[in-house]
Amino acid sequence: MDGRQANGSFMNSALAEARAAAARGEVPVGAVVVRDGVVLARAGNRTLELSDPTAHAEVLAIRAAAAAIGSERLVDCDLYVSLEPCAMCAGAISFARLRRLYYGAADAKGGAVEHNVRFFASSGCHHAPEVYSGIGECEAADLLMSFFRQRR
Repeated sequence: MDGRQANGSFMNSALAEARAAAARGEVPVGAVVVRDGVVLARAGNRTLELSDPTAHAEVLAIRAAAAAIGSERLVDCDLYVSLEPCAMCAGAISFARLRRLYYGAADAKGGAVEHNVRFFASSGCHHAPEVYSGIGECEAADLLMSFFRQRR
């Protein structure tokens, strides 16, 4: 499997987590942490279910991956997430020392990677991963638009 296929496959896993989150009534965002081509952790948003504003897919996946390897540092790991991370999640990505971030849909309103605060470019950022955007972008954006359209 070449790198492009692997990226697509891992993003498909993140999108599956996003769809599961939507089925639970959560904002459809999913995340997967990968090391050496193996999924260490996967999660979807659970803020409503857990009554926890920090229960974003990225944070939950990072916590589970750290527990799986027994370290708070995920230096050889990559994160695939269906939506551009917010400032809180960008901070968690930085503190976890993730190697690469792949995300699907851009978030002009709440994103903090290539929009708004641009966390990884800020002077307060201790570690910035390599960032690749637009992986599975259309499907991720469609999931979000459909979810919010149904709620209006």
